[in-house]
Amino acid sequence: MKVAICQYDMRWEDAASNLRTVERLVERADADLVVLPEMFSTGFKLHASVVAEPMSGPTIAAMREWSRRYGKAIVGSVVIVDDEGRFRNRQFFVKPSGEMTWYDKRHLFRPGGEGRDYTAGTERVVVEYGGVRFLLQVCYDLRFPVWSRNRGDYDAIIYSASWAADRREAWRLLLRARAVENQAFVLGVNRVGDDPSAHYAGDSAIVDFRGRTLCEAGDEEALLVCELDLQAMNRFRDAFPALQDADDFEIRI
Repeated sequence: MKVAICQYDMRWEDAASNLRTVERLVERADADLVVLPEMFSTGFKLHASVVAEPMSGPTIAAMREWSRRYGKAIVGSVVIVDDEGRFRNRQFFVKPSGEMTWYDKRHLFRPGGEGRDYTAGTERVVVEYGGVRFLLQVCYDLRFPVWSRNRGDYDAIIYSASWAADRREAWRLLLRARAVENQAFVLGVNRVGDDPSAHYAGDSAIVDFRGRTLCEAGDEEALLVCELDLQAMNRFRDAFPALQDADDFEIRI
């Protein structure tokens, strides 16, 4: 499967402009799956009420239309207000067939006060597409390995992120740690540019099941495409079956 990661500078709280930018990237991407950053249409927004959309809002409608028109699955997170009036940092996986699955970010960014406005998710979500099983994760989730621990139920992890530049070493290290410990591909998609509270240095990357970097974006806008070789991953898992020695555990929420 060919996957694309889209790293770009967002216009603060300007969904219409950002959606135009993203559509051009989706159209250009020579890939089966296109992955976007966290809150890709607005930038990372702690005060959710300013930018939140219902599930019938323009960003979700655009994702569904692009996926249908260009024949590519699309993944990215959006600020959503749910039917109970709660705000969610919700990552969507939209398929060309119209099928849509979502994951609500579990670990809200405590240093920035994300939990004051947003409600955390409680469900771990895996989506199968094109024969590949993807675990959905958002930004700060990257720091919590128990939540993403491979239980033999996925082949790749997707992290949509808005990860500030002053913590870029942690971002680069943890992407590779998650790949190695879970013997899985990791797709980490960050943004570049500035918002009122942070500078973003990108470093979006696709890492293989050994922790090797397949592609990395650096600190400029970029559209990168890589191939995920599941046969190679499965051969490695068979030859080095570390997942079979993993400890049992239970997550209490």
